[in-house]
Amino acid sequence: MAWRSCSVLLRLTGDELLRSSVRGGRLTHGFQQRCAFRKAAKKPEAKRAEEELVPTRIEPEKKNPTPLWEQLPPPSSSRGPPLSRLIKPMLFTVGFTGCSFGSAAIWQYESLKSRVQSYFDEVRADWLEKIRPQKRGDVRKEINQWWSSLSEGQRTVTGIIAANVVVFCCWRVPSMQRFMFKYFTANPASKTVCSPMLLSAFSHFSFFHMAANMYVLWSFSSSAVSMLGREQFMAVYMSAGVVSTFASYVCKMVTGRFGPSLGASGAIMTVLAAVCTKMPEAKLAIIFLPMFTFTAANALKAIVAMDTAGVVLGWKFFDHAAHLGGAAFGIWYIMFGHELIWKNREPFVKFWHELRTGGGPSGGGSNGPGGSI
Repeated sequence: MAWRSCSVLLRLTGDELLRSSVRGGRLTHGFQQRCAFRKAAKKPEAKRAEEELVPTRIEPEKKNPTPLWEQLPPPSSSRGPPLSRLIKPMLFTVGFTGCSFGSAAIWQYESLKSRVQSYFDEVRADWLEKIRPQKRGDVRKEINQWWSSLSEGQRTVTGIIAANVVVFCCWRVPSMQRFMFKYFTANPASKTVCSPMLLSAFSHFSFFHMAANMYVLWSFSSSAVSMLGREQFMAVYMSAGVVSTFASYVCKMVTGRFGPSLGASGAIMTVLAAVCTKMPEAKLAIIFLPMFTFTAANALKAIVAMDTAGVVLGWKFFDHAAHLGGAAFGIWYIMFGHELIWKNREPFVKFWHELRTGGGPSGGGSNGPGGSI
């Protein structure tokens, strides 16, 4: 019956159907279907045999995702020798240090200029305070009294501590992890090398790291600010953060041990070294062991010796190179930097005064609040 129906179909369609259905003397698959001819189905055993012959695809093992701290770009050979990578950070260090001390000189000038007006404002405020009825439990008054009870150094570093706390809170936000890692950790192998030199000095990932650094800064703030003055202290502290990071860059490029660094330890080491150099006979003690006291000079020697051993032996728990850079900058500034930089700021202040007054006579001396050591 199959052949018969097929022959009738062939007679009805004629040569056109044959021409469209025959290719090279063989019937096409469509034509076989129409004529009710089908290929014999393959046996299931054959399919199983073919499936067994086909090699199974082995899925690669899923590796644990690498933490963000280990996703560091390797140093590229196209960047040139290590010296060329340090040129840009070195220029940034010199430029930022100059801008810091220049801004501090302008800040001191503006403070001197507004001191007279502030005096009359304080007299007027005291008079109004006397005639104004007192309020009990006034929160604002309590805050003002607490703020007035602080020393000038403690009030100065309060802003620094607040900035460190804000950055620490930003580290806790998951969506900001990559941004924080890029701009708030310093690494010479990273694409961004300049801005992290400053921002990493306000960055702490661990709460205990931040608490320890801020406690040391708070403890030495009164002595440092009374010795340098508020404006000069801020210039030294901001510059120390960049200088200590540059020292860390140099050490990492020389040793080839790249990795991210963060923390205010380098800048705080500058403050500690400056105080210990200026007052070597001052007595210091450890917070948990107050019964053991030692001189500031001996404490500085012990810290420098420990950090030197850390650099030589390759300890990785702390950035010992940044500590040494900060300590060296603090010692240098007390012995030479104050005379070379701060004592020679008068021409710049005079230029700023003439710029502000339109070429009028310059006023004020070089010794302002915190002008000399």
